[in-house]
Amino acid sequence: MIKRGLELLCTVLKVTLTILVGALVIPVAMQVIARYTGIIPVYLWTEELATFIFVWVVMIGSVLAVWDNTHFDVQVLPDSSNPLILLIQRSIVYLLVGGFGAMFTWYGIDYAKFGGIQHSVMMNANLLITHITVPFAGLLWCVFSLFKFAEAFQIYKSSKGITQ
Repeated sequence: MIKRGLELLCTVLKVTLTILVGALVIPVAMQVIARYTGIIPVYLWTEELATFIFVWVVMIGSVLAVWDNTHFDVQVLPDSSNPLILLIQRSIVYLLVGGFGAMFTWYGIDYAKFGGIQHSVMMNANLLITHITVPFAGLLWCVFSLFKFAEAFQIYKSSKGITQ
């Protein structure tokens, strides 16, 4: 049940990421057209909007990468054929990612509060829009890595024939 909930969350994040990347095309295209053709005037707010969207794209992408095991994992040693060693290898990665996620969440809250008292220059948007991505991503890194840790432990238990 937890896995289905997390998979649903990842699906929502993937749809959101797709929409944001599509939306990112608009201000970037406006910047390119304005700077190189002169057809439309140079709008300065497009730079800020592109930056805001890009920050969200990067943070959501990093969260999805943690879920898919495609990020934050440098394989120095090959996967072991021994289930216990494999569990230890994977656990180290998951616990480190979870620890960094916890730090990003903890310190990101103050960072988001700091962003909440600032406004962007051109759009006059509250910078909480981008600063909240740090604790958001950190929390999801932590949750996903702890789930992956529990999943790795279940795989280890099933390989040893241990039942609940």
